[in-house]
Amino acid sequence: MSNMEPARVHEAVARAWADDVIPSLSALVEIPAVSPAYDASWRESGQLHAAVNHVRRWVESFGLPGAVCQVVELEGRTPLLLVDVPATQGAVSSGTVLLYGHLDKQPALGEWSDGLGPWKAVRRGDRLYGRGSADDGYAAYVAVTALGAVRAVGGEHARTVVLLETGEESGSPDLPIYLEQLADQLGEVTLVVSLDGGGEDYERLWLISSLRGAVQATVTVRVLDSPAHSGLAGGIVPNPFLVMRRLLDRLEDPATGEVRVPEMHAALPEGVREEVAELAALDPGAVARRFPLVEGAVPLFDDDVDLIVNNTWRPALSVIGAAGLPDAPTAGAVLLDAVSLRLSFRIPPPIDAETALAALERIVTTDVPYGAQVEIADVMTINGWHSPTPAPWLSSALADVGEHVFGRPCRRAGLGGGIPFMEMLGKRYPDAQFIVTGALGPDSNLHVPDEWLNLPFARQVTESIAHIIDAHAGA
Repeated sequence: MSNMEPARVHEAVARAWADDVIPSLSALVEIPAVSPAYDASWRESGQLHAAVNHVRRWVESFGLPGAVCQVVELEGRTPLLLVDVPATQGAVSSGTVLLYGHLDKQPALGEWSDGLGPWKAVRRGDRLYGRGSADDGYAAYVAVTALGAVRAVGGEHARTVVLLETGEESGSPDLPIYLEQLADQLGEVTLVVSLDGGGEDYERLWLISSLRGAVQATVTVRVLDSPAHSGLAGGIVPNPFLVMRRLLDRLEDPATGEVRVPEMHAALPEGVREEVAELAALDPGAVARRFPLVEGAVPLFDDDVDLIVNNTWRPALSVIGAAGLPDAPTAGAVLLDAVSLRLSFRIPPPIDAETALAALERIVTTDVPYGAQVEIADVMTINGWHSPTPAPWLSSALADVGEHVFGRPCRRAGLGGGIPFMEMLGKRYPDAQFIVTGALGPDSNLHVPDEWLNLPFARQVTESIAHIIDAHAGA
């Protein structure tokens, strides 16, 4: 462990969370900063700017010595908040620490429980409810509070930049441009910490070892220039949903759910299955138990290891939206002219998302049944990421965190979701150390109603980051 006493770090973090973090984070929850992909009028509404400015004001009031807050906004791009904190005098490392989070949010998405709401911060015991509490508003506060704790107890940290974007939930389309623009300002990044993750429980620090990529696209099948009476056209004109169903069968085995696109598959790296087996053994049956399956429904596999591998290293298709289908109670006797489905593929970490997209486009536009027209629109691609081997100093720091902060060893696990930032930074800084962690738990309800943050766990994550950046300063 570093020269910082764990008890003093714990006290500093607990005090900051109680006095400074929770009030400001609660106010951030109440800003409906919906990501641009879900809010075409984000510029007019000003909510992304409101979130950025809210956090900027809080950071400035927090009082980190020498910290400079900068709102960066290129023409036509979402705003980004950059907090540049100079190194402490005793820091040995000359590289930059980059702490990452995002301030944009998913939309409300459904009915919330009584007394709760997406833009309403509600504290119930150790839980803080509201959209963006766990994904990912807390990250800004963890990063700054960890730096403050290091300084408060006499620790050290290298020059540190906190980068908070506002387009992550939309696939971070502006981030590559910003990274290019800010390359000289960021300097030589030697440690990247993403705080947009979490793990399987709240008992230890979880490190994400891999992230899947994604390919999303809206596929439209059109058979008529205008709808027709189903009694008159049925049996003559092919139903557009029939064509769509046959196209889906090209993409996914209708019996097993296995994706049939070869370009979306990758071999399982050596050691991953063994890592997954250790993870599954921690809590047998937990993989499927975390999801509210209806009575009688069963998961895709009986074996926990196969379920985890399927979720982290194999492609999967979800139909996440539809258009052209009237609501059932008001649907008339009409053969539709067109139907659209929003397809979301999760792809293994090594797969190039653009190659996967090209394969998808080829499959659904070649030899289309009945000569129907197929259109592909609103495309989004994200590449996956696989973590490098940790350096000795980082392994030692993580072991100390496990012992002194949690009383349990840290654990590594793959994540079925994606964080575009990690793949971008992995390419730009191939020699840097990477940590993807955070306060998300298996029941945090990110992206769905009743999202909540586990406050004690978030404080422990903050303590962990403080010890890690102190260890990096002496590496």
